[in-house]
Amino acid sequence: MLDVSSYAAGQWIAPGAGARNIASAITGEVIARAGNDALDVQAMLSYARDTGGPTLRRMTFHDRARMLKALAGYLNDRKQALYDLSYDTGATLSDHRIDVDGGIGTMMVFASKGRREMPDAHVYLDGPPEQLGRGGQFFGRHICTPLQGVAVHINAFNFPVWGMLEKLAPTLLAGVPAIVKPATATCYVTEACVRMMLDSGLLPKGALQLVSGGLGDMLDHLDCQDAVAFTGSADTALKLRGNPKLMENSVRFASEQDSLNASVLGPDAAPGTPEFDLFVKEVQREMTAKAGQKCTAIRRIMVPENHVGAVLEAISSRLLKTKVGDPRAEDTGMGALVSTTQRNDVLEKAAMIGAEAERVFGDPDNFDVAGADATKGAFLPPMLFYCREPDTAERVHDTEAFGPVATVMAYRDLDHAIGLLNRGKGSLVASVITNDGETARALVHGSAAFHGRLYFNNRASMKEATGHGSPLPHMVHGGPGRAGGGEELGGIRGVMHYMQRTAIQGSPDILTAIGQQWVPGATEISDRAHPFTRTFGDLDLGETFNSPSRTVTLDDIETFAHFTGDTFYAHMDDEAARANPFFPGRVAHGYLLLSFAAGLFVQPDPGPVLANTGLDNLRFMEPVAAGDSIKVRLSVKHKTPRNDDYGEVRWHVTLTNQDDKPVAEYELLTMNAY
Repeated sequence: MLDVSSYAAGQWIAPGAGARNIASAITGEVIARAGNDALDVQAMLSYARDTGGPTLRRMTFHDRARMLKALAGYLNDRKQALYDLSYDTGATLSDHRIDVDGGIGTMMVFASKGRREMPDAHVYLDGPPEQLGRGGQFFGRHICTPLQGVAVHINAFNFPVWGMLEKLAPTLLAGVPAIVKPATATCYVTEACVRMMLDSGLLPKGALQLVSGGLGDMLDHLDCQDAVAFTGSADTALKLRGNPKLMENSVRFASEQDSLNASVLGPDAAPGTPEFDLFVKEVQREMTAKAGQKCTAIRRIMVPENHVGAVLEAISSRLLKTKVGDPRAEDTGMGALVSTTQRNDVLEKAAMIGAEAERVFGDPDNFDVAGADATKGAFLPPMLFYCREPDTAERVHDTEAFGPVATVMAYRDLDHAIGLLNRGKGSLVASVITNDGETARALVHGSAAFHGRLYFNNRASMKEATGHGSPLPHMVHGGPGRAGGGEELGGIRGVMHYMQRTAIQGSPDILTAIGQQWVPGATEISDRAHPFTRTFGDLDLGETFNSPSRTVTLDDIETFAHFTGDTFYAHMDDEAARANPFFPGRVAHGYLLLSFAAGLFVQPDPGPVLANTGLDNLRFMEPVAAGDSIKVRLSVKHKTPRNDDYGEVRWHVTLTNQDDKPVAEYELLTMNAY
């Protein structure tokens, strides 16, 4: 039997008083025990706040992103051990890949986004600076800095690895230490994963701790610099959210909870279409993956009333081919629920649904289990219900049987479908299988406010789509109302949940110093050699090159027009151009001005500038006519290391005319050697 330990204040602590037995979902035999009522929660919080937090905050976002990438690689090399442990949770190999590989992949995505979308610095800039004074010497902008507390993650039983890593990755990237509390039923898998990460030596001391068992009174000791992220039932979420200390200290609390997710078959997706077949496949997969124990699983199935019979028959046919049994067998299509307690809860909820709907597939009292004993393990068959009166029903819209249970209901038209969708009062995801753009548009307008994610799929996207039930790290995971009202993932949005957004105000020099990004109006350094002759490491923010002027002639305009083929009337027809309120007559092409600008600031000799890789935020402010002159100011705005050979330099480029009025502005990106 496994003793599942906690990792608290730098020490592994074995189960003790208050320990609970954990049974195999396959055999019902006790395989582990976890829990210790003697954990010193104050010491754990201090270890995170005083040891883990300061070390993480000394690292830049890029340092932390590299750490995440290395951790993900370390886990990936050892994932078979996590697979082997996970079978006793009732999960199949396919389920392991969702959990283990999905968690590792999520960590990889945050590592990549951290390097690409965040600075190699300690402060995240949230939006551009705002000029607040007329003279250009008083600015404001929003910044984000790490919370100086600890993140407490309370996770559900269904994803012992992904559930931890999808919260942990953005937390560590933000620079905040975490205390992870997995559900006891599957904590032995989480403990193994935590041991791997700690054994890797990649995490700073205090960055990660583990509670296997109960949290005790830990939540009573949190303050405004701490955060709680919870995944689980609505009842538990309500109890935690109502903790007086959390409310008194304004502790951030994010909840992802019960969700009556739905899938809608579009009116156009008739039997025989690719969309109909896709719909049936998605429903069957979501009912049986993880034995229906997914927070995103399809619970309500909405179909046009003239296709109800065909849908019931098609889904039942696919479910009939789903082999229920020992998850260790390669041909098993669905394993067991996590425990007999969970199985009993699902049966209770299914009976409530059954009072309003007819069960058309799956008899929990009579089904085959291959390679295991149905009376000892936590097995159930997939169960499909049909609700004939969804408008008057209540339980099908407010009761979640957290297992392989779903209910079909008919809709008359799109307005009716939207009404049924919204009866769920908030979900993590709703899917719509349709090849009709107007159907998709109507459903977005009518129901997007009730869902954290809307997933559309059809013949065009079906080969690439990841599935109704797959939260991706790039997109927001969460939902309003019954789903908890929280958000996770969503790329860098997920990192922001563990940071404080602060408005800063001051002079351009002050904002430049804080954000490590040059702000127009800040000090310019113009007494050095041409910046294109200087290596990445030698360049300082604010280094500026001011070019000589160049007069734009009519011949320039005509030559550019005929050479490029851009003979737009504003450049070639003086009378037509004067009729345009924006132009004084024939004007230079905007791209001609950009070309001239490059000619004015480029240093032609071989040097540290390796490549021009982009141009951002281009805008034209004033027209330039023949006879006008332009000059360029080129300033180092921001620097981002990319690898050992080169870094990215972002240049602020301003073109002005003979009256010193800005005519164009943009940001140039180059790769510069060290």
